[in-house]
Amino acid sequence: MNRMFLLDDIHEVAAAFWKSIGAATVFAFHGEMGAGKTTFIHALCDMKGVKDAVGSPTFSLVNEYLYEENGQRQKLFHIDLYRLKDEEEAIRAGIEDCLYSGNICLVEWPEKAPDIFPEHTLHIYIEVLDAQRRRLRISNN
Repeated sequence: MNRMFLLDDIHEVAAAFWKSIGAATVFAFHGEMGAGKTTFIHALCDMKGVKDAVGSPTFSLVNEYLYEENGQRQKLFHIDLYRLKDEEEAIRAGIEDCLYSGNICLVEWPEKAPDIFPEHTLHIYIEVLDAQRRRLRISNN
């Protein structure tokens, strides 16, 4: 997926995202501060039916949400590595446990600990085009 979108259409893009990702469960979100990573993750959670208040886990590192799929309660982890210094700190914080749990993991600032991610992580790049437009690109590497 490589597409430009208006912020007003973010829920439509989030729905298309979930339809396009296959069996992937770990997603690494790249983009400058203010690009809209947390906003897009919020829309992704909305599309999954997360009922909890979705916010940035900058200080807690990990927020765990529940959603229902095929009649089963599922976990979704929203992880923010911004405050971490290195991979060792991510490992000590238990981030790998989330990434290899089989649950959906939406990770902001993955460049802080790039080597802890599973092989089949999808990388999502969000680029600011202007105040209302973003470009979203998905890659396997």
